[in-house]
Amino acid sequence: MTDKKQIHLGLFLQGAGHHVSGWRHPQAEAGSENFGLLRRVTQMAEDAKFDMVFLADGLTSAVDAHPSMIARFEPLTLLSALAMVTSKVGLAATSSTTYGEPYHTARAFASIDHLSHGRAAWNIVTTSYARTANNFSKSHPEHDERYAVAEEFVNVVCGLWDSWADDAFTKDKERGVYADPEKVHVLEHKGKYFSVKGPLNIPRPPQGHPVLIQAGSSGPGQDLAARTADIVFTAQQSIVEAQTFYKSLKERVAAFGRDPASVAVMPGFMPVIGKTFEEASEKLKELDHWTDIASAMPLLEERIGHSLAPYDLDGPLPSLPISDQLRSRAELLTQLARRENLTIRELALRVAAGRGHHIVMGTGEQIADRMQEWFENGAADGFNIMPPFFPTGLEEFNEHVVPILQQRGLFRTEYEGSTLRDHLGIARPAL
Repeated sequence: MTDKKQIHLGLFLQGAGHHVSGWRHPQAEAGSENFGLLRRVTQMAEDAKFDMVFLADGLTSAVDAHPSMIARFEPLTLLSALAMVTSKVGLAATSSTTYGEPYHTARAFASIDHLSHGRAAWNIVTTSYARTANNFSKSHPEHDERYAVAEEFVNVVCGLWDSWADDAFTKDKERGVYADPEKVHVLEHKGKYFSVKGPLNIPRPPQGHPVLIQAGSSGPGQDLAARTADIVFTAQQSIVEAQTFYKSLKERVAAFGRDPASVAVMPGFMPVIGKTFEEASEKLKELDHWTDIASAMPLLEERIGHSLAPYDLDGPLPSLPISDQLRSRAELLTQLARRENLTIRELALRVAAGRGHHIVMGTGEQIADRMQEWFENGAADGFNIMPPFFPTGLEEFNEHVVPILQQRGLFRTEYEGSTLRDHLGIARPAL
């Protein structure tokens, strides 16, 4: 095992690409319901030694949604299929605490962890959008209550994963004992939001607990991440903003009695790669050229949390109340608009490209330089890579960036373990 700290890499897999017009590129394939494409891209990530592949999810659809999200497989079902065609790369997916049940969630991720031999990860989301309630027989909770629900939800899931000791299923033919009754833990949870008896009807996962991911950047979101997460996803526009978030998050982790080094902060990075910076810039301009404002505005309004229809598209972003949806993303985009003096139209096109994540253009070496700068200067422990379109965007990253990171000793050349916890260098939780 190498002693030098190395960059963690996740592939943020959106079947139609991350740029809203990525699917229109002549070299692009699509979409999120195309299993052949998703399988090939996941295998490409494994060939490049990525830590994991990550699937976002939502529980609604609309014709004006991002092309990667209009139609898509249920992510846990998809992870089960991908587990059969890979052997090393971690498999992460989103599941909601607001519109889910702890028992179902615990059982599903434990199953995927067994099927993949210890490669599962759960991205914990509280579900921001109130319209999701239209598909469920419940009302949409307020922002802070969603995080209170999530806190109890995660505690219950982890308790259910610990239902059985690692050696509980003795299968002793001589004594006729299948499971040792001394090695079962009945949860008996009775809380404010959930009442769950247990035990879970599956053995303890190979990783003990599948890896936990959290992406909230508001105060309650950071607290939930600091208490529970092994990986924290975030959107940051500059190294200074990323350093501020990184420092805040790590301090919160320490305040909860955890080792800050055990939690990996991984901002989203959209690499646009060319033989020169100018060629990469032209590639992004081409993608932007295919983006009409009608497809960009819903993405901006969704993240700002307000309709912008009453305002001049070529005027500044107005002062708006804090959104109860994606609070931290709304603040990030508002700050971006103010700092760069962007019009609503310009901000919408920026969101259509990267949804508030960092877009980096240039040669493979220039992109590797940016990643190294953030990594070595307290802004990131790794990156969630967001190709603008597939599969070419990932092929270019694997060909032109990964070898440079490897040559600099910043990224693995081979997997040194078999589980996602091995890749991340974090311990398996004991009972």
